[in-house]
Amino acid sequence: MAFRTERPLRFGDCDPSGIAYFPSYLNILVGVLEDFFASLGFPWKMMVDDRRIGVPTVRLDLTFSSPGFQGDTLEFALHVRGVGRSSLDLEHEISANGKLLWSAKHRVVSTSLDTHQSLAWPEDIRAALTSHLETADAHHPAT
Repeated sequence: MAFRTERPLRFGDCDPSGIAYFPSYLNILVGVLEDFFASLGFPWKMMVDDRRIGVPTVRLDLTFSSPGFQGDTLEFALHVRGVGRSSLDLEHEISANGKLLWSAKHRVVSTSLDTHQSLAWPEDIRAALTSHLETADAHHPAT
């Protein structure tokens, strides 16, 4: 099941012509990912401060389809496509007014904030992520 949320496209997210500035999209996307983990019961503050787990992006492939404009309400759909030993494969679809604006294939990795090495997903986080898998046979134990 997709995680869905909305975000406004604000004045500061756009260039002088009112079109979304793509680095702003990435900043907003990080907030959506943070909200996704919080919805699973794992707010980033707790993950960082108490569990010392980071979730850096290691791959991000973006495709822009249509421009977004200041004042649009961005509709995010986050899909979990694979859960590996330490990796998480996601797909994002971002639309406004019923029109696809951009999409992304995204891989994040669980890391230790103490050693800065990959870290197997703790079982409670793995179980929560796995409950959102949308494809059959999407486990990647080697990654």
